Amino acid sequence: MSNQDKKTKSVEFKLPKMGESITEGTILNWLINEGESFNEGDILVEVGTDKVDNEVPAPFSGKLIETKYDAHDIVKIGEIIAVLEESEATAPNAQSQESIHAKSEDSSSAKKPKNPEKKTNAAKPNQDAKVQTSAWQSNNRGNHFYSPLVEKIAKEHHISYEELARIPASGANDRLQKSDIFKYLEEGRPAQFAQPVAETNPGFQVPDLQFDKGKGERIKMDRMRQMIADHMVFSKHTSPHVTAYVEADLTNLVNWRNQNKAPFQEKTGEKLTFTPLFIQAVTKAIQDFPKINSSLDGDEIIVKDQIHIGMATALPSGNLIVPVVKNTDQKDLETLAKNVNALVAKARDNKLTSDETKESTFTISNVGTFGSLMGTPIINQPEAAILATGIIKKRAEVIEYEDGDEIEIRQMMYLSLSFDHRIVDGFLAGSFLRRIADYLENY
Repeated sequence: MSNQDKKTKSVEFKLPKMGESITEGTILNWLINEGESFNEGDILVEVGTDKVDNEVPAPFSGKLIETKYDAHDIVKIGEIIAVLEESEATAPNAQSQESIHAKSEDSSSAKKPKNPEKKTNAAKPNQDAKVQTSAWQSNNRGNHFYSPLVEKIAKEHHISYEELARIPASGANDRLQKSDIFKYLEEGRPAQFAQPVAETNPGFQVPDLQFDKGKGERIKMDRMRQMIADHMVFSKHTSPHVTAYVEADLTNLVNWRNQNKAPFQEKTGEKLTFTPLFIQAVTKAIQDFPKINSSLDGDEIIVKDQIHIGMATALPSGNLIVPVVKNTDQKDLETLAKNVNALVAKARDNKLTSDETKESTFTISNVGTFGSLMGTPIINQPEAAILATGIIKKRAEVIEYEDGDEIEIRQMMYLSLSFDHRIVDGFLAGSFLRRIADYLENY
């Protein structure tokens, strides 16, 4: 008898796709309990990704029979997360589930356990782990071979090669396996910041100083703060950071904005902040120096054919998120202002979608918003550089004229560019940074 002939039918409910670059999510909260009924469109579960939180709706009316994962479990896209019972009223719609869920990687696999990352393989201690380079360039690192699957998992969890070398391996010839990484992650990454033991010459060892960390209220880091911490540590491990600085005279730009912000808002309905003006200048400079708009993949540099500018934005919780303005080279000032204002408002209301926080090719962090004179930003991986804009401050400056020098009050700002020295040299970084300042000064 076909499913359509039954009064009810069981349906395997899979974690749907949440964006092209999203490969897994964290179960945050089940809103429907086992045994409870729901209607089509009701939110079954909340899922967190490395970008934003998502609400997953029910594709039909029915009952939740069984959940396969608990809160805080990490689930791959396409995995079965629950078994639903579809009510008789919607049973004829046999293809509704297929249209909503992404296909599982292995459709013939058996029922998934509550926590698929738990393995029974015994890990063999690896006491002779060597320090490896943190650049993702090749599958072979000295005496350590890492398969493409192992490297993919390591990248997803921001594990550097140094840390991979410290994970006990259980495979043949001391080879690291997928189960070894998952076991290591379950244990809380105990070797994340450990100093590896050298085989012959131990060299300098980080002393175990047992610092007194003091007493006080202990606050558990929320999930977003933990992800930010992981991303920052991964970026510093991966990219050799160098920061360059220039000082820009923004007097003309400030005067122009002060004269035009009221007419601009009256005409367009949008506030004219400095952010779209900065984005315009950065976009023009990228067009002049396209290699700054790149990423490193192994031993190849990918020069991006699109310009998507990320804006580091503070949330009410104190955390940061990076909404992305797409194709900034194709937009005028009015459109940029509209995009910027909309994304900032959605960020503060926690309403950003995953598509609005991905695919950035270059990031701007306006540290001047918080009163900072300048900053040394950490690169937003896998980008090649990030710009920090400081506070615009009035200062007395010496201005050169044909008939002599004059001291004037000018609107000055520091620009800081942190760049990945593996793929960007000082000449390119300095020229690009100076070009941004030129565009801002000559607005």
